[in-house]
Amino acid sequence: MTDSPHQLPEAEDEISLLDLLQTIVDNLRLLILGPLAVGVAALGITLAIPPTFTATVKFLPPQQQQSAAASMLASLGGLGGLAGAAAGLKNPADQYLAFIKSNSIQDQLVERFKLEERYQTKYKEDARKALAGNTRASSGKDGLITVQTDDKDPQFAADLANAHVEELQKLLARLAVTEAQQRRAFFEKQLNLVKDKMILAEQALRATGVNSSVLKSNPSSALAAVAALKAQVTAQEVKIGAMRGYLAETAPDFKQALTELANLRAQLSKQEKDEPSAVAGQGDYVAKFREFKYQETLFELFAKQFEMAKVDESREGAVIQVLDAAQPPERKSKPQKALIAIVATLAAGFALLLFVFVRQALRNASQDKESAQKIAALKTSWRKACNLS
Repeated sequence: MTDSPHQLPEAEDEISLLDLLQTIVDNLRLLILGPLAVGVAALGITLAIPPTFTATVKFLPPQQQQSAAASMLASLGGLGGLAGAAAGLKNPADQYLAFIKSNSIQDQLVERFKLEERYQTKYKEDARKALAGNTRASSGKDGLITVQTDDKDPQFAADLANAHVEELQKLLARLAVTEAQQRRAFFEKQLNLVKDKMILAEQALRATGVNSSVLKSNPSSALAAVAALKAQVTAQEVKIGAMRGYLAETAPDFKQALTELANLRAQLSKQEKDEPSAVAGQGDYVAKFREFKYQETLFELFAKQFEMAKVDESREGAVIQVLDAAQPPERKSKPQKALIAIVATLAAGFALLLFVFVRQALRNASQDKESAQKIAALKTSWRKACNLS
């Protein structure tokens, strides 16, 4: 007698499982034929969908190389820091992926292949969105960038994929992306600025009408030394200003740069004290000569760095190296008929199984008076809600 309370729940569980199994067996034909019919219908629908082909191109983006100028930067003091601040990419692969997805490249592709007509869009913005939906770009651990394009025409898909690389090459030709390109653009700009200032300084020097031979004891060499030292101080100050953007003031390199600047300023102060004093009528010439030598020294330093950057840029060769050019795919990538049919069959089977269990539960509930009243109230509420809507 004591075992009956423990045996009753087990019996109820067994009856519930048997009821579920009985429900499945009673609706076995529906649960088998229904999903099969849905799977066959899904397979038939995929046959009517035009096939899509995917073309793939793989290329190696520009690599950040150790330039020939890197070993010579230390000898130029402040200008070495300027080159270091002007160069260096944190994540080149992500940058090139952003270039591929940029409006600049996409607009060129839209116009080149007349994608507004092909995608049947009214605006260029919609054509760009359609192009982005048919294009996938990714980078791997091997350093290669892969671009995949989808289209119903295999030849067009291959042409579109290769065009991404071609347009990227054109874009990089307009931008300073690599380390050497950045240094070349930076020093070219500085060189032009200093060149203009040097020309003005030379014109002002000639306007004084005083020849260097007029100066007593020929102090030209002393003035040139002061000007050269002043140019180094200026370059070091610019270097420290650039270092503030990527180094903390407590960093050893930053402290060393401050120490070098202090030493240069001390040497400049001493040189200016020892600078030969100008006699009457020569003060204007001394100031103009010192300014000219200052600009001339800066010009020489920037010109040297500019030439080294041009050499490094030419050594880099081809900016983009294509590993595998896109070929017209022989097999379609979409739709995957078998996968779609299997997924549709399984989804229909699950939905029908849920429907069978719910229907059986409603039948069982209708046999109970209390549950039948609840169902009737639920139906009434549902009708009222539908009428209000």
